[in-house]
Amino acid sequence: METEETGLEYSPRAQPQYNALEHIRKFKELIEASYYSELLKNVRKGDKLLAIAFPELSKFDPDLATDLLDNPEEVIKAAELAVQQFDLGVENGSPLVIRVRFSQLPPSQSFMIRNIRSAHLNKMIVIEGVVRQKSDVRPQVTASKFECPACGNVINVLQLDTTFREPSKCGCGRKGKFLMLSNELVDAQGIVVEESPEVLEGGDQPKRINVLLKNDLVSPLSERKTSPGSKVIINGIVKEVPIISRTGAKLTRFDLHIDANYVESSQESFYEVELTDEDIAVIKDIAEDPRGYEKIIASMAPSIYGYEKIKESLMLQMMGGVRKVRNDKVVSRGDMHILLVGDPGAGKSQLLKRVATIAPKSRYVSGKGASGAGLTASVVRDEFLKGWALEAGALVLASDGICCIDELDKMGVEDRAAMHEALEQQTVSVSKANVQATLIARATVLAAANPKFGRFDPFDIIANQIDLPPTLINRFDLIFPIKDLPDGVKDEKLATHILGLHQNPDSKKPEIPTDMLKKYIAYARQFVHPHLTPEAIEEIKSFYLKMRMSGSEGGGVQTIPISPRQLEALVRLAEASARMRLSDVVLKRDAKKAIELLEYCLLQVGLDKETGKIDIDRIATGVGASQRNNILIVKEILNDLEARSGKTISIEDVVQEARTRGLDSEKVEEAIEKLRRTGDIFEPRRGFISKL
Repeated sequence: METEETGLEYSPRAQPQYNALEHIRKFKELIEASYYSELLKNVRKGDKLLAIAFPELSKFDPDLATDLLDNPEEVIKAAELAVQQFDLGVENGSPLVIRVRFSQLPPSQSFMIRNIRSAHLNKMIVIEGVVRQKSDVRPQVTASKFECPACGNVINVLQLDTTFREPSKCGCGRKGKFLMLSNELVDAQGIVVEESPEVLEGGDQPKRINVLLKNDLVSPLSERKTSPGSKVIINGIVKEVPIISRTGAKLTRFDLHIDANYVESSQESFYEVELTDEDIAVIKDIAEDPRGYEKIIASMAPSIYGYEKIKESLMLQMMGGVRKVRNDKVVSRGDMHILLVGDPGAGKSQLLKRVATIAPKSRYVSGKGASGAGLTASVVRDEFLKGWALEAGALVLASDGICCIDELDKMGVEDRAAMHEALEQQTVSVSKANVQATLIARATVLAAANPKFGRFDPFDIIANQIDLPPTLINRFDLIFPIKDLPDGVKDEKLATHILGLHQNPDSKKPEIPTDMLKKYIAYARQFVHPHLTPEAIEEIKSFYLKMRMSGSEGGGVQTIPISPRQLEALVRLAEASARMRLSDVVLKRDAKKAIELLEYCLLQVGLDKETGKIDIDRIATGVGASQRNNILIVKEILNDLEARSGKTISIEDVVQEARTRGLDSEKVEEAIEKLRRTGDIFEPRRGFISKL
């Protein structure tokens, strides 16, 4: 008896130590006893597979279970032949082929990728990791039929190697070219699995291995399990692959890959944390506790002193707002992005690390160590099935989780520019090397940066000291400046706190344990989807209108205190506040909390000292309203002087004219410099300017 896929001959001659018929009989008994109804259900649905749980097999026959781990190919084939003995129908003139998959292998068979050795060859093992690359699905030949031109004999050749084999001679004695009649093909796809960061010790480089998926493992339903960024558990057989040198000869060194038998996705995002009834009872107790809200915030980062507003915002960020998809397919993101800009040693990185610990699916990247491709996605040469493959970056890998980006200001300009689409549209589009793809990157971003000159200047405006492009800053819902200014009382408390932690490291325990906090957030995100009440809408609307009106009062300079982007941020914050209480409705107090946090940020970052008003343009465009007003006045003066004295205008004349309109020379020079940079004017000779 011969197989199409593995080509193993079940005869006493081929395997003296292996009783194939006995194994087939045992599998038939097991399927009849426990899996027959499931088999029929799968066939009716069109699923050509049967998943057998290893514990069931071990209970039924321990020897057969042991044999599966040591001789997986033979045992799997025996199981498939046992299934064929049931009358399940016919496909293309031959009995229906059902693949048998084995799940729930024992922990003894679980190995880290770095620990796979030659002793594991042709054994069944379990690996766990993150999918980094994925190739296209391609057909692979498993068997070919050839006809002898001399005698008409049909020869069946099994294709087990990576190279295509033809028959060398026929039974009639003929050697040479044979006529190929047909090929049997299966779908094949290569993925690259990398060790998960959480299982590694500090400084270890995560190791990778190629995994080959065939048949039903590359069906559209399984595709989602193995998309780049997914965490998977793979049961498979370790195989060796010959390495071919440039001359075409095989090397003595071989490569390893895993022939997958069963793939399941591993628990990762907030939406997949499993909760028991006891967990849910504890979660509801916390929500009903009058001090529940304060307890959650106090458990955010108890070892870091102060920063109550920031801790509250980070907790709301993890709760997140509600994602809405409208009829016209326009999506309102529910994720909030937060930027912390602060002096060195203020504990920003500690906060980021703590958030990365609480969030089930998180990635931590840092400044110079992150590139644009490393954050979004890159197209790499696929050595496995040849061609090109997508490799997911940190924002894609953290989809449905949190991506913490430290030292944002140290990143290159092009690398930061790659984040724009991921922050607002929550997708990553790649169009390189004939690969056009859009990956989902529903990651919440928490970023930290230092001010332009390393430390905040207390006398300058904060907005001027944030050395990031305005377009990127504008995508962050909340921006917190963290200033480290000497303050006797505060410094004394901080020193006591830090020294106390050094004396007794476990003195500051969170009121709610980290595991429980993680489950609380997961429960809120899975089951609580708050909607706005009319009172909350009215509160947010009146604040928004009041802020917009405040910019247009007093004639002169038109400041823009708040934009529709901040309006959406308010909604997200209010929804997150309701989620924290496990409430399905956003009340007026949630809206007030959102307004309080946003106002706190705007007053620190967006205050224009000249007008004494909040001006969002300081952050959003880099040019404040008063500055923009000065530029408009200088432009008017240039137009008037050009009409009077010709193309070349003296800068002295511009300054004198500006004085009559209430502008001092410093502001005029600043406006002229801005216009020169934008290319509106140029300097034909020293002391004179001309309009372009």
